[in-house]
Amino acid sequence: MLAQGFELPSIEFPYLGSRGIVGVVMLIHIFFATLFVGYAVGAPLLEWWGRRRENPHARRLAYSLAHFNVLTFSVGATWAVMFLVLIVGLYPRVTAVLFTHFFWFFPVLAMTAMVLTLWLFYVHFYRSGRRNVAAGLAAAAFILLWQAILGGIDTFMLTGGDPGEAPVQSGGGLSFGSLGAGLDGLLNPMSYWMMLHRTFANLSWPAFAAGAWAAFMYIRSKTPEDRAFFDWATSAGLIWGTAFLLLQPFVGFLNAYSMQRSSGAYGRLVGTQGDTFTSDLLYVNLVLVVALFVLSNVGMYFGAGRHPERGGRVPIRFFGLVAGVSGLYAISPLAEVPFLYMRYIMLLVMVLATLGALVAYLRAHRSFRFGSPGGGYRAVLLALGVLAAVVTLGMGWMKSNSRAPYTIYGQDEYRVEPQTPVVPEIVGRPGGGE
Repeated sequence: MLAQGFELPSIEFPYLGSRGIVGVVMLIHIFFATLFVGYAVGAPLLEWWGRRRENPHARRLAYSLAHFNVLTFSVGATWAVMFLVLIVGLYPRVTAVLFTHFFWFFPVLAMTAMVLTLWLFYVHFYRSGRRNVAAGLAAAAFILLWQAILGGIDTFMLTGGDPGEAPVQSGGGLSFGSLGAGLDGLLNPMSYWMMLHRTFANLSWPAFAAGAWAAFMYIRSKTPEDRAFFDWATSAGLIWGTAFLLLQPFVGFLNAYSMQRSSGAYGRLVGTQGDTFTSDLLYVNLVLVVALFVLSNVGMYFGAGRHPERGGRVPIRFFGLVAGVSGLYAISPLAEVPFLYMRYIMLLVMVLATLGALVAYLRAHRSFRFGSPGGGYRAVLLALGVLAAVVTLGMGWMKSNSRAPYTIYGQDEYRVEPQTPVVPEIVGRPGGGE
């Protein structure tokens, strides 16, 4: 009714369309938000470990990540506001429904933002040992809660809630009685595995990004102390990123399985509803994931050259070759020969071989002499950082695009066709524009 009382202009973005511009802005926000989550969790853990082991490199890296997070939080929040402006302007009905349906959880987001801001101030200006670590761990818990709430809303839009759930006509009344309905929407069948999948991803690719940053900064370093620190940081990023990368295929499979059981969007994701952009992107992302595993093995092989006796390179080379061959087989046209599940078996072999390489690298790591990494090693770390970012954004785009042409999957009241702007004639009309 309010919308009919105002003269709303026709909004149309050239080339990208409404969905495209919203998607681009959201991906930029996700880029910075993922870095923030990873470093918000990683920084206090690194500082705790550095104090426990009396490792000055770990404490210096923790401080660098916390300092960088001040900028990341500011930039990410700016893009988040731009995203909210766009969805309110382009999709007012579905935005209003989501805000009212999950009303009681948005104050939690606001409180979390305040706590995170205070934590950033605390870490940046007031470093005091145990209290600083405790503040960082508390902020990490809050940021994971924030991630769980937004992830629950995201999977609710992807699945429409539980199978057979009644259409969401409105957000309901803003009373405590609506808290249960909102909680049921957040805790949909897909939300649990998505939470784990995002947590591991948000710890993996920011670690690769930190390794890439250290590889770049090594070039600019002037003193032996700086060169040793940045070399150590590349190795820390490689270890951390690879460790959580190993978990992603398992959680990703369970995530896709839960999506198959709770949403028809799975058909668009894998292409059973016909060849789609999303199903093509699924194969592209699989190729990129295999490349991540292969490059991780290459990085560990080159990195093991720091050992005075080149210890660890022989087993890493063996495991790396096994991972590379099995990964290439998994993405080749022969992936379903001699039977359908051969692709998944080869992916499992690739993961286990990479685990073997990581164990060999960790065993040799104790004797590494940091300060003079090779050029090939630094190039691999830079490539890993860029590739991990591309995979993260590509996965997010693929998942969200699989619910098209719906904003809330399966509910015609919130259906949107590509490049259809919101215009005065369709605001408030069921089935239009959203």
